[in-house]
Amino acid sequence: MPDGPLAAVSEALRRVRDAEATLREAVEAAREAGHTWQEIGDLLGTSRQAAFQRFGRPTDPTTGASLAVLQLPDAVQRAEGLVADVVACRWHEVMQDFDEPMRAEIDEEKLSVAWAQVAGSVGSFERSGTPYAWSAGEYTLVHVPLAFEAGERVVQVTYRADGRVAGLLIRPPEAV
Repeated sequence: MPDGPLAAVSEALRRVRDAEATLREAVEAAREAGHTWQEIGDLLGTSRQAAFQRFGRPTDPTTGASLAVLQLPDAVQRAEGLVADVVACRWHEVMQDFDEPMRAEIDEEKLSVAWAQVAGSVGSFERSGTPYAWSAGEYTLVHVPLAFEAGERVVQVTYRADGRVAGLLIRPPEAV
């Protein structure tokens, strides 16, 4: 167990995880009591779609399989690391897990230009929000909300079951 400042970080992380579990239970109880995703989203300060994507238990309409069971269990942690590399402009690291089609279409210069366009439209990066993930078929999608000085964006990372990045989008929250 770390001590000093790292112990404080460890304890804060434990509290965040406990709070997330408590929040998930409260949302599930609200849904069981008949409250709508709109009501829950309003309370959370987000859209009903974002609330559903974060807390809902959707099923694949073709297979009936739960979309909440992630095909890539560590996808959220992977996406957080990838987004940290994007924010730090470490383009080589961002591309490290790209699958072949992504590598064929995107290079470090294109990533740099895209990030500059984001900064040009919403200003400097301020912080990341709480990511959420779901699976669709063989893919796991992760949304990482980002706050900038003049707006918000969401990074969507699409992972293949083997952990390779099959898609990377940066969009306004309402566009995802």
